[in-house]
Amino acid sequence: MSTLFEIIGGALLLIGSVFLFLGGLGIFRMPDVYNRLQAGTKATTLGGMSLILGVGFLMVETSWMWMAKAVIVVIFIAFSNPISSHALARAMYKRKRYPLITSKDENMDAYKEIVENEKKEEDS
Repeated sequence: MSTLFEIIGGALLLIGSVFLFLGGLGIFRMPDVYNRLQAGTKATTLGGMSLILGVGFLMVETSWMWMAKAVIVVIFIAFSNPISSHALARAMYKRKRYPLITSKDENMDAYKEIVENEKKEEDS
């Protein structure tokens, strides 16, 4: 049973390291803030969760509390990372830092009209 936990823990550590490395590359390679934010969020969410679970599996023989703590941290990361990234993206959009558009987006014109109408209603 000990060897099984070590194999699972080692595999999760390796997977987490690969996710974090590729996410770091993605942050440098992506063209705008939104794409960089997406790459960083996926990397830290999946990579961090894999690393923490890997440590939990490696330390489970010492005490099962390691695994319980690892699961609690993974649940926290699973909820907090996407929410914080969404808040950052929304703040960037409200500051008029629009994403690089490489194709025609039909919804963008409709969205701009809605925003303009809301501003007119606030002014009056």
